[in-house]
Amino acid sequence: MTLRTGFAKMNSTTSWDDLRLVLAIFDAGSLSGAGRILGSSHATVFRRLNAIEQKLGVSLFQRGRTGYTPTLAGEEVAAAGRKIAAQVNEVERSIIGQDLRPSGTVRLTTLDSLLVGLLSPLLASFQRSYPEVLLEVSVSNHLYDLSRREADVAIRPTSKPSEALFGRKVATLNFAVYGAKSILPDDVSGLRFEDFPWIGPDGAMIYPELTSWMTKRGLDAHCKHRVDSVLGMFAAAQAGQGLCVLPRYLGDPAAALICVSDDLPEIETELWMVTHSDLRKTARVRALMDVLGGSIAQQVKRQSGP
Repeated sequence: MTLRTGFAKMNSTTSWDDLRLVLAIFDAGSLSGAGRILGSSHATVFRRLNAIEQKLGVSLFQRGRTGYTPTLAGEEVAAAGRKIAAQVNEVERSIIGQDLRPSGTVRLTTLDSLLVGLLSPLLASFQRSYPEVLLEVSVSNHLYDLSRREADVAIRPTSKPSEALFGRKVATLNFAVYGAKSILPDDVSGLRFEDFPWIGPDGAMIYPELTSWMTKRGLDAHCKHRVDSVLGMFAAAQAGQGLCVLPRYLGDPAAALICVSDDLPEIETELWMVTHSDLRKTARVRALMDVLGGSIAQQVKRQSGP
């Protein structure tokens, strides 16, 4: 069967769920990755893909050791799926934006360190004020696509938020060097950083500012423990595994840690809260952003030293 004949058949028999599955495999490059996107098992994705290819009469992916590579037909089906996904998401955002009551689900994405060290009490206070709003919090370093409704609101450190999103800067995050009391001398005034082991980011953690700061001072060579999140660095520091750079909102309140530096302007960053412009007037999204926008800066100041 030719490609054209296959697509003629697709017009009458292929569903949006079929297109969504092909798009998920295209984006993930594997069946297991597509399964995570769709919330399905590897076996289910494999079975459905075979059924779609049999229905269309064309092969959509080449199976190899490195994953699933799309054929020309697979690329065209994925492109069609992406176009329809954008239209579906636009309709959903438009409908959700008509909601006038602060009720329903808001999906928030943020970093683990922000959730643990800063946001948890604020979210608890918000839900006491708006009990009809269900919060779904995704803790991940992955940059969720708000235009595709992967999340409704994002709270993340950034200096360049997307111009396609609506939001505002809610705080400035300052950073300093910390170490556990158990490994530090009583007098830290003459402390030499290179005399201690260091905790730093691993290759999976995208943190160019910290990596650059440590490299310029020769501290990368003293790094004996690497982790893929700021919260992991915080835990390692409390356990006495070395010195590390932490946000002040996380390090200053920790009783087991001592701050041994001034603020580090090279690592200072802005904290932004953003949503898609179509959702900004939705009651539940607006309520969350209004409450958090007014309280995050106060919480940062309260939990950080002078």
